[in-house]
Amino acid sequence: MDEATFAAPLWAWAAVGAVIAVMLAVDLLSHRDNHVIELREALLWSAVWITAGLAFGLVVWLWRGGEPAAAYFSGYLLEKALSVDNVFVFALLFGYFRVPAAYQHKVLFWGVLGALAFRLAFIFAGAELLERLTWAGVVLGAFLIWTGWRLAVRGEPDVDPDRNVVVRAFRRLVPTEPGYHGGRFTVRVDGRRRATLLLVALVAIEATDVVFAIDSVAAILAITTDTFLVWTATAFAVLGLRSLYFCLAGLLRHFGYLRYGLAFLLAFAGAKLILAETPVGKLPVWSTLAVVVLTLSVAIGWSMVDARRERRRRAGG
Repeated sequence: MDEATFAAPLWAWAAVGAVIAVMLAVDLLSHRDNHVIELREALLWSAVWITAGLAFGLVVWLWRGGEPAAAYFSGYLLEKALSVDNVFVFALLFGYFRVPAAYQHKVLFWGVLGALAFRLAFIFAGAELLERLTWAGVVLGAFLIWTGWRLAVRGEPDVDPDRNVVVRAFRRLVPTEPGYHGGRFTVRVDGRRRATLLLVALVAIEATDVVFAIDSVAAILAITTDTFLVWTATAFAVLGLRSLYFCLAGLLRHFGYLRYGLAFLLAFAGAKLILAETPVGKLPVWSTLAVVVLTLSVAIGWSMVDARRERRRRAGG
């Protein structure tokens, strides 16, 4: 990787890494005891993470100007919206493994660390591909369009851990102790270290998240190939996944049309990548931000109106 790959001074990467490390440490210390995350606490932490993400966008605006800031905000909003799918999958997996509510934050904390690592690797790999191979944008764009179509048509993703290759391999290779043992990932039984069901649930979440990481990184790279902006937008959005889960896990049914908005945004990102390899060229960053905001507003508003109509219909019936 050459210096251009990092798209920003190394001190900026180090500073952002330090900020993220400090925020994660504060979060970990604040939840070092296993307890159920109530809605009020989840809302408070969601406000903290969202404020941090928006504040960094203002830093980008003051430091590098309006267009890079628009690219950052577009990527941040897109990743935040795609996180809703992660939340849905988390809810299904926690239900499948019957993970006690008191241990869910611990699983999500380490799951987010894995998600950040996967995304960082995919960001550099994707940026290199787009830089070196002219046809990579077309292939990646077609993949995003297909992903959007699949999301719109098939809807809820299949997250059966028993059919997940990684989870099956883990269970086959690693001795596993059934049940939960005080929130520990491993436990010693008869002198041997064995994995608990909590670790199996974490592996399932990490394995499932790889697919989401590929989709989301590809979508943001359609907005900008500036790896610094892509990484920071992704990191600040993913950092709020845990609090977002505890805020939305019980409310997902009220956002029934959001998946159509997400499907459209994935297809839009794919078309944007393909157009960038044609005489049309790259679409303006500000237009991308406008499309993201408008699409999410319509999808969420449509979902809320439909949910209200459904409640009135049931009340009338």
